[in-house]
Order: sequence, then C-alpha cells, then structure tokens
Amino acid sequence: MSSSPFNITIEQQYQGLLERIVLCFLSTGPACFFLFINGTLLFSLRSKPVFRYTCRYILLYNLLVADTAQLVVTQVLFLLAVGRVRLTYAVCGTITTMANLTAGISPLILVIMSLERYVAVCYPLRHASIITIKNTVVAIIAAWAVSSLNNVTRNLFLIEYSYENFGSVLMQDYCTDVGWLPNSLCDYYDRAFNAVVFVSAGLTVISSYTGVVIAAKSASTDKASALKARKTLLLHIVQLILSLSHTIYYPLLITLATTVRRIVFVWVQDVIYVLFIILPRCLTSLIYGLRDQTIRPVLLGHLCCHWKLSVEPVTS
Repeated sequence: MSSSPFNITIEQQYQGLLERIVLCFLSTGPACFFLFINGTLLFSLRSKPVFRYTCRYILLYNLLVADTAQLVVTQVLFLLAVGRVRLTYAVCGTITTMANLTAGISPLILVIMSLERYVAVCYPLRHASIITIKNTVVAIIAAWAVSSLNNVTRNLFLIEYSYENFGSVLMQDYCTDVGWLPNSLCDYYDRAFNAVVFVSAGLTVISSYTGVVIAAKSASTDKASALKARKTLLLHIVQLILSLSHTIYYPLLITLATTVRRIVFVWVQDVIYVLFIILPRCLTSLIYGLRDQTIRPVLLGHLCCHWKLSVEPVTS
C-alpha cells in the first residue's frame, strides 16, 4: 500500500524539523559551554587589581571581549539560518556589521600582544616605560578604529543600491554577510583587506618570535622568560591563523553546496561552523586560562565555586 503525497509531505516536514533541532543542539551546546568559560575568565580578569592594571591582562581582556561578542553574534546568525528566519535588510546589516567588527579586532589585538612580549624579553629595562597603560589603551582604541573603518568602507558599497524601504524589506534568503552585501567589488575589497591584515600581522608575530629567539641566546636574557615568550608567540601564530579562518567560511560553504548532496551539506556545515567559528573564539580562554600561572588559580577558583553552587544540595 503506497503512502499518499500528504503523508510523505508530513514526514519530510518532520524530518526537516528534527534535523534543525539536532543542528541547533550540536552548535548551541559547545557555544554555551565556551561562553560560560569566556564569561568566567572575563569576570576573573576584573576581580583583582593585578589583572586590571597590568597591560598584558588588559589586552587579554579586550581580546576576550571581542571573541565572546563574535561568538554570540555568529551563533545568533547560525540559529537564524538553521531556523530559516528571514530578517529585514536593516536588522541583518546591523548584525553582520557587528560580526565583522568583532572579527577584525582579534588579529589586531594579537599583534599588540606579540609586540608586548617582544619588548618584555628584548628590552626588559625599558618595558615599563614603553608598555604603559596609556599606550596600551591607545593601541586598543587604534585596533577598534581600524576595524570600524573597515566596516564603514564595506558599507559604502551599498551606495549603488536604492533601498527605499530599507527597514521593512525582507531579505530573499536568511541573513549572511554575502547576502547582505552582494557586491563583487566588496568581495574583492574583503579579500584585499584580509590579505593585508593576515600578511602584516603574520610578519609582525614572526618577527617578534625571531627577535625573542635571538635574544634568548644572549647571556643577559632571562632564559625561562624567553622560553615562555617563545611558546606564547607560537600560540599567537596559531591563534592568528584560526582567527582569520572565518574568512573562508562562506566561500567554503558555497563550494560545498554545489558539490555535495543536501543531507551531507547540512551536517558538514555544522562541523565547519564548530571548527572555523566556535573553536577559534574559545582558544584564547583555554590557552591563557590554563597556561598563565597567575590566572589559572583564580579561574579554577571561580569555576569550582560555580560548580559547588550548582551541586550543593538544598537544605530545608
């Protein structure tokens, strides 16, 4: 006995709904876990004066703020896409601009942190006079200014479009950066900007690493400090590569969408999202939360406190 078209349609809708629920759970679970870790580390970095008034911890705090904001915004976009929710151009533009703003901060802050480690090892006597709180704040403001200017430049490509009802017109598909700015010139600009940032940041971090290696051979250099700085700079290189991995996310999805079956694409999309979007935004908290001898006991103390409060039995 064959099934009626109505029953087949109901079954397909049920499978599609179940598929979306599973995808949301598989992405939201890791995202919430790492948001909790990032939030706890942010709280830890504001809990003691040594963190609030030390330049490298100020830089770390700003890096975490950018990564956490990026994780929240991209997770919202992912859930909207999975739920097939269409937004107006104005709302989508606001969300994607925030996503691009925070994504551009991470590599710039990593460059500043690498330079700070370079000065600490190669110029230890001048470190306190060069790496001041004032100079650190100026560098952070400059990083946010560069990322903001990039977004303003990207939005200028919208001038050729006439959105009369910009705030009420729904997008034809779900909200993505590609759908928000469907301009080939903007795509070329993004590629050029990302290439310049990646090459400049990469050369800066590698030069800092080379300078630390050379300084480590000097008899007057603290060997332990130089070794720790080398390991930190190597991790910065890994972080830099991962922080720019979001630039290949949409091109990779577009390529896969035309080469694999839909059911395969849906699950591969979730894996790529976790690897290229979620993981890079959580690496900072894992690296510094576990490696830094000053942060580790404070972070573990706050995490254990949350755990004890969650499992503490209720007494009558």
